[in-house]
Amino acid sequence: MFQAVVFDIGQTLVDYRIPMNWSKLYRPAFEQIAKKYCYSFTEAHYRAAADILSKYNTRIHPREYEVSSDSIFTEIVQGMQIPPEDTGRVKESFYTYFRQDCTLFPDAEPTVKVLSENGIRTGTLSDVAYGMDNRFALEDIAPILRYIEYPFTSNDAGYRKPSPKGLQILSEKMQIEPSGIVFVGDEEKDMLCAKNAGVYAVLVNRNGDDKRYGQDRTISNLTELLPLFGYSLSG
Repeated sequence: MFQAVVFDIGQTLVDYRIPMNWSKLYRPAFEQIAKKYCYSFTEAHYRAAADILSKYNTRIHPREYEVSSDSIFTEIVQGMQIPPEDTGRVKESFYTYFRQDCTLFPDAEPTVKVLSENGIRTGTLSDVAYGMDNRFALEDIAPILRYIEYPFTSNDAGYRKPSPKGLQILSEKMQIEPSGIVFVGDEEKDMLCAKNAGVYAVLVNRNGDDKRYGQDRTISNLTELLPLFGYSLSG
């Protein structure tokens, strides 16, 4: 019997209505920042920001180690000739731009609630975009955080999926062997991460596309997880 479940966040628990690759939205994001704080950016400034962000875009340049938001935005404010003391507000405005239209999937809260209230250990493991601080990434699951015992991201692990490091850390913290853990995600890297860590891999496939990523099980709705643990929404 499984004793724990770890969830990816984006497109697993939370529906983000933006492209997975943010490249085309760099300019609009910084135009909004310019308007909000009365910056006068030139074309060279916008190109500098795009070049730096592209360098850290894991959809273009995959990497397994994490880079902090402070490192990335220190480069950006220097490249765009923004006062260093403005780094915090620029970073916050940038992340907020990309999170302005996101919602929990309707099946997230009832599923996590049942598991948590029945003693199943719960956690998250999500790769953050451009080093996004946990306070932003975890804000998107605020309504269900009380059911998440270990809210983790790649910031905590120092590594990104498919590295098994994050799941290994969670296994140690939970004091549960990897074979007793279920990892739920929506991408191939999630399934590879689970396999690399020796964890049971569940793919949530909400659109019904043919996705063969080596997963142990495929579900279309998070509530379909409950029978794995011997539960259902009715009790």
